Amino acid sequence: MTPPLALDIDGTLTTPRGTIDPRVFDVLPAWDAPVVLATGKAFPYPVALCHFMGIPQTVIAENGGVVLADERVSFTGDRERAQAVADDFRARGGSLGWGAADTVNRWRETEIAVDMAQDEDLLRTVADEYEMEVVDTGYAYHVKSPGVEKGVGLVEVADILGLDTADFVAVGDSENDVSTFGVAGESYAVANADEKARAAADTVLDEGYMDGTLSVLEAVADR
Repeated sequence: MTPPLALDIDGTLTTPRGTIDPRVFDVLPAWDAPVVLATGKAFPYPVALCHFMGIPQTVIAENGGVVLADERVSFTGDRERAQAVADDFRARGGSLGWGAADTVNRWRETEIAVDMAQDEDLLRTVADEYEMEVVDTGYAYHVKSPGVEKGVGLVEVADILGLDTADFVAVGDSENDVSTFGVAGESYAVANADEKARAAADTVLDEGYMDGTLSVLEAVADR
């Protein structure tokens, strides 16, 4: 029986250049089980990817802050407090680092993302003062509410779909995938994964990025 999937996007469904690997448009629409895109990106990004792949919009976005399954949307996390951290961070000389348009945060509803070239120590200091967390995904620093995790989102998605999280195969590459690995039945870290993801995964793959993800899908399909 083909298992449902919980897949990170950046570093997992992408090329080393950070672009979506075109092979996702062949493999995931043909997958004969639910596919959940679980990402740190703002809500519209995974929704759009589902749309263009032609698969149901089943999404965990913003590190668990937004969940969409079976046309039900839920929000977790204190966006106002995350914004307060960002404002105070900038008042103390920091910068979010995305430029005037800031398309990284423009549609973000539960957290704030900061470019990794910015002052991490200052950001963490300010976040601690507001009792907020900073998660390093390898692509950005995410200021979020404690307890908001991708894994919590997967529990919610599984409940909505009438599945058990133990049914899921999860693939990811970073610290924010650790909670997903903790609730999924099987977890795989691609070769480019950070140390926290590698330590949490059941298996660390020899291949990176989409090559690694494809190796998992080929191994678990129709078994």
